[in-house]
Amino acid sequence: MPDTDTDTFRRIRRPPKPPCVVVGCFQVISCVMPIAQFVIGALYQFDCPRQPYIPIYLLVMGVVSMLLALLSILPCHAGFGNHSGAWSCLVSLFFFCWFIAGNVWIYSVYEPNYNKTVSRDVYCNKTLYLFAFWTTNMSYVLFGFLLFCTCCPWCLCGED
Repeated sequence: MPDTDTDTFRRIRRPPKPPCVVVGCFQVISCVMPIAQFVIGALYQFDCPRQPYIPIYLLVMGVVSMLLALLSILPCHAGFGNHSGAWSCLVSLFFFCWFIAGNVWIYSVYEPNYNKTVSRDVYCNKTLYLFAFWTTNMSYVLFGFLLFCTCCPWCLCGED
């Protein structure tokens, strides 16, 4: 009589590892994006009277993203202690709430007037707004891709 536990373990497929190119692209995007958000938010800080929170949103998202990256490597250092998990949780909660607020600020003024000369109070710098708009959309795409890659092995690795 065959050992059922051994047969069961043989049937379990190992989820495929993503190609190095995909992992590399994701890492580059996750490193460059917070810096770009911070820089664009700082450069155009006063160039969106239509919704003045958009540049602030980008600035804070850049800083918080870099802080999350820093907190993810701190557990490797013994001097930080066991508090890094709690800090990561708090920063992640703030990140999520701030992301929702940014969605409201960005999508509520879609699509703003980009012409500064027509009316100084209702315009928004085109570079600033489109950068905020498309980075937010890209966040949704990356989240969907991550969710798909996480769930896909469970769906595809059923019984033979």
